[in-house]
Amino acid sequence: MIYISHLLPDEEMQELLKNSELGVESIEFSISENLDHLDKTIETYKERLVKMGNPPLTLHGPFLDLIPATFDSMIHRVTMERFEQCYQVGKKLGAKKIVYHSGMIPTVYYRQGWADQVSRFFNDFLRDKEGLEIDMENVLDEDWRLLRDVSEQVDHPDFGLCLDIGHAHCYSDIPVIEWAEELAPYVRHVHIHDNAGERDSHLGLGRGNLPWREVLSYLPRTETRTWTIECMNKEDVQICIQSLLT
Repeated sequence: MIYISHLLPDEEMQELLKNSELGVESIEFSISENLDHLDKTIETYKERLVKMGNPPLTLHGPFLDLIPATFDSMIHRVTMERFEQCYQVGKKLGAKKIVYHSGMIPTVYYRQGWADQVSRFFNDFLRDKEGLEIDMENVLDEDWRLLRDVSEQVDHPDFGLCLDIGHAHCYSDIPVIEWAEELAPYVRHVHIHDNAGERDSHLGLGRGNLPWREVLSYLPRTETRTWTIECMNKEDVQICIQSLLT
């Protein structure tokens, strides 16, 4: 299943989704202001989804100022509450998956013990939950090993990883091919975009220097693995769709 991140105007999303089997990854419920007015946001977004043809849905969870690895009880509570709000939205809207950031900030958090703390957070978060897949995404993460360690320590069938190949390419000194090869057994969702290795440009595949063909050879679509195209304009989205389907 291929999704398109809802980074484009609704009219362009409607055009891309028309007569296709593509889905939508919504960013609407990653925004704290929308979570503060949740009932209204849900109803408004339902109407927008109808205009887009009610496509299959994945959600991008909230992330700004939220820290799964925190040792501070108050920050832990707020992070858990925001994640829970998005989870309940996913249930109400029939989403297939929710993507949450790992929250890793290199030079701020020590590598030692980080995976243990994040694993405890997600084990607590997923207690008594079922039926909605949760995938943890790399952003500033520098080492795939920490994500693997979290995946192995979270004891829940609905938990997996989201590998953002663009983030791995520009934020890590480890080649993105290695990220894909080593994490493939754990990756259930893939964020697709390109860059030149210097900044998170969110370009269409082939417009940067990410070796995307080799990377995606380790991450083919399966019954459980899905992809989201995360580009900032319609032309780049179309480039990615064409690249993925040919």
